[in-house]
Amino acid sequence: MHWLRRIGIGLGVLAAVLAGLLIVFNVPDIPVEELRAKYGSPASRYVKISPGTVIHMRDEGRRDGFPIVLLHGSNASLHTWEPWVARLAPNYRVISLDFPAHGLSGPVPSRDYSAESYVAVTEAIVDRLGLTRFAIAGNSMGGGVAWRYAVKHPDKAAALILVDSVGQPEPGKSSPPIGFRIARIPVLRDLLASVLPRAMIEQSLHQSVSVQSIVTPAAVDRYWELLRYPGNRAATMDRFAGYRRQADTDALKTYTNPALILWGREDKLIPVGSADWFSHQLPNARVTILDNVGHIPMEEAPDRALAPVLTLLQQVSAPAPSAPAPPPR
Repeated sequence: MHWLRRIGIGLGVLAAVLAGLLIVFNVPDIPVEELRAKYGSPASRYVKISPGTVIHMRDEGRRDGFPIVLLHGSNASLHTWEPWVARLAPNYRVISLDFPAHGLSGPVPSRDYSAESYVAVTEAIVDRLGLTRFAIAGNSMGGGVAWRYAVKHPDKAAALILVDSVGQPEPGKSSPPIGFRIARIPVLRDLLASVLPRAMIEQSLHQSVSVQSIVTPAAVDRYWELLRYPGNRAATMDRFAGYRRQADTDALKTYTNPALILWGREDKLIPVGSADWFSHQLPNARVTILDNVGHIPMEEAPDRALAPVLTLLQQVSAPAPSAPAPPPR
């Protein structure tokens, strides 16, 4: 029975260590009002799309301009698109939003943070705004939402822009990322939901980008503080725990509208080879690879990244030629 005693002592020590970590490194949530005051803008709208689900969104630029919908990546927010919004707004209508459990959008009662649920959120916002034809762009996780929306609504999504997007199926024997595996372990997931050192966010940003100059103290603070929206860290653990490999991507082959595949050559999160994979799935796609850029091109090199987007937008936003008048009789 000595081994039982040793196990009991070991578990007690582990519990004490975890409790100590929670006490020493616990990072509190930030009140919603404080976060909205700091990271909201005059363009911010908080749209209730169902009971308990409120989405932070911005609708900016020319009201009569051709619309483009921008979808952010995992653990990011609509702020990641601000360099593009500033450049697009003079000529286009620009819609961006925070997915549930991101940015200034809180957790949702269903605790469903799947790609399909985010497609449904995008549908709700698009319908609320009355958009009937527009371009849709997504970075990383947001790219996965964008292409799912596009193949489901090709009549509305006149063009698809994938920026370092998820989508390529993983090798059959690969394992989920370690953060997703930890999220399935009750004690450890609770620890991760409470402990969020700022240094960890800073290191993650440095690893995500090639242009290190964008990792400013203000940028680190923004990522760190928005993750502390009440309930969003626990919701992130729910999202990670629900991770599954990419669903069937054959539907991509049915999307024949113009598509742009935009990638940072130095992306360490989703290798540049995925751009080639997407180019073989989408029948009407062009590819632009950006040298010396990592996972977040719209922040790292906004002008270079936006140039091919503007070409695409000019193509799809041009009015259809009118039919020739019938000859006189």
